[in-house]
Amino acid sequence: MLVVQPYDGGVIADISLDDAASVEQKLERAARCFANRPSWLPPYKRIEILKRLARLVQYEFDDFALLIAREGGKPLADARAEVARAINGIEISASELEHLAGREIPMGLTPASKDIWAFTTKEPIGVVVAVSAFNHPLNLIVHQVVPAIATGCPVLIKPAMTTPLSCLRFVELVHEAGLPEPWCQAVIVDDIGLAERAVIDSRVAFLSFIGSAKVGWHLRSQLSPGTRCALEHGGAAPVIIDRSADLDGVVEPLVKGGYYHAGQVCVSVQRILVHNDIKESFVARFTERVERLRVGDPTLAETEVGPLILSKEVERVDDWVLEAVKGGGQLMTGGEPVSDRIYCPTIIVDPPSSAHVSQDEIFGPITCVYGYSDMGDAITRANSLPTAFQASIFAGDIDVALTAAKLLDASTVMVNNHSAFRTDWMPFAGRRQSGLGIGGIPYTMHDLTQDKMIALKL
Repeated sequence: MLVVQPYDGGVIADISLDDAASVEQKLERAARCFANRPSWLPPYKRIEILKRLARLVQYEFDDFALLIAREGGKPLADARAEVARAINGIEISASELEHLAGREIPMGLTPASKDIWAFTTKEPIGVVVAVSAFNHPLNLIVHQVVPAIATGCPVLIKPAMTTPLSCLRFVELVHEAGLPEPWCQAVIVDDIGLAERAVIDSRVAFLSFIGSAKVGWHLRSQLSPGTRCALEHGGAAPVIIDRSADLDGVVEPLVKGGYYHAGQVCVSVQRILVHNDIKESFVARFTERVERLRVGDPTLAETEVGPLILSKEVERVDDWVLEAVKGGGQLMTGGEPVSDRIYCPTIIVDPPSSAHVSQDEIFGPITCVYGYSDMGDAITRANSLPTAFQASIFAGDIDVALTAAKLLDASTVMVNNHSAFRTDWMPFAGRRQSGLGIGGIPYTMHDLTQDKMIALKL
């Protein structure tokens, strides 16, 4: 299979695909090593492996950054930030093992529990199958693979077919760091049926899925009895700008949150609701800054916005923008492809509420601005979609900020920051159709363990 650069279609590598026999072999190897409990690696060994892994990734920092830019189209400066986050994520997993523990269960509270001492321990849940997405081709792999390594779960990782190279190199470094190969294996398949069969196999204890809601919810419905899962989808993140907000501190965060990786982020700034008193001033400042974004080759240090992952995504985004403008939305800037792989950073003011750009996750370099007069109306509109993930409120008035934070239906509300902010130790979760379970490395590690209680009769 050819792996190509989304920027210009240039071939990066030709890699082999797994067939049904190969996938079965990898599943069986993972299941066998988990079933052999005496072979489980003790925590100190896992910590040693993770610390070596962090050093190995650090050693290849520049190589990983360039690879992310080439295979994923992420601008080099942002790709470097992704590698730094990946290293930090590995370190977080090793550190979190110091706190992953059971607890004493109170006994002696009834005559029947007299002279019983009980406590819980943490055990790995079993074989993990992780299905990843293209937009963070290294860091998402870290988020799905490293918690499994830390907790002692064998893991099979399937990267996005557009961006498999960072994953493959990372898995090689995992083995180089000392983890036996059956405990971490990459699965490269472009056959949807074969991938689904691996996910729903009865030997799988946990599915970690990052991708579209349609696929994620379908896979959940097909899982074998007893298989747990975590789903991370997307949304159309709302940002509210109150009239008390300092516009000098608003524009730059929203440009970053809306156009980072060409908007291909599940919590990217998409719907900006701004008070009518400051709407005109905000739109003017915001448009001026967006028009200065440097668009082009993601491997160049100065590039701020690169390509979309596939040409068909450029066509889809353009269709959505044309629909919004024909429906009455005011196009402030952009609104057309730069090439068959790059879409111009775009702002649409007051598109119809029924348009795709107002209802669905754009996953492109588009932001929409809507005016409002009443905060209650802004909250209602922000909460109106079947998706809910992260949201933002910009306000100088603390009462307004905290009231909005309370009323917004979101798993995380940013105050005076964009909706795409994230650290790798914080909880990261979609509500309703946006996902299931809580991401973030410590929380994933919790999901990948199960309690065992031991009760001793004294």
